[in-house]
Amino acid sequence: MGYWNNTSLLILAMSMAILHLSQGQNSPQDYVDAHNRARAQVGVGPMTWDSGVASFAQNYANQRRGDCQMIHSQNRPYGENLASGSGFELTGVDAVNLWVGEKADYNYNSNTCARDKVCGHYTQVVWRKSVRLGCARVQCNNGAWFVTCNYDPPGNYVGEKPY
Repeated sequence: MGYWNNTSLLILAMSMAILHLSQGQNSPQDYVDAHNRARAQVGVGPMTWDSGVASFAQNYANQRRGDCQMIHSQNRPYGENLASGSGFELTGVDAVNLWVGEKADYNYNSNTCARDKVCGHYTQVVWRKSVRLGCARVQCNNGAWFVTCNYDPPGNYVGEKPY
């Protein structure tokens, strides 16, 4: 009897660990940690999760569920980064890492992106004045994943450096 109890407990523990891993990289803390790692690299203070900003992000992600199109929300009071992926499960941390990956194309001294490159997602992640964060992730009807993060206050003002 003790053997079955121990085996059952082991299976239960392993199942819970697998469930935890499959849910990992999408929690509010996962988003915050991924942002704050990039911010710390350039000496910018940490962001905190904001439930109001997150609610805005979730409402917009739900609107994109039907088509998964990379269209920014309208009349938003926040900065916004979007990511989408199909053929694999795009996690929230994957999306943040995509945006942070633009760092290689950003020139701080000239405050510009490399020719024919995009770096505004990165500069929003590390925008010094953006201190509140809210993100959301949905699986779209076509099977793709849509991730949005919103930033309060917004960043990427022309003529201002992010940090």
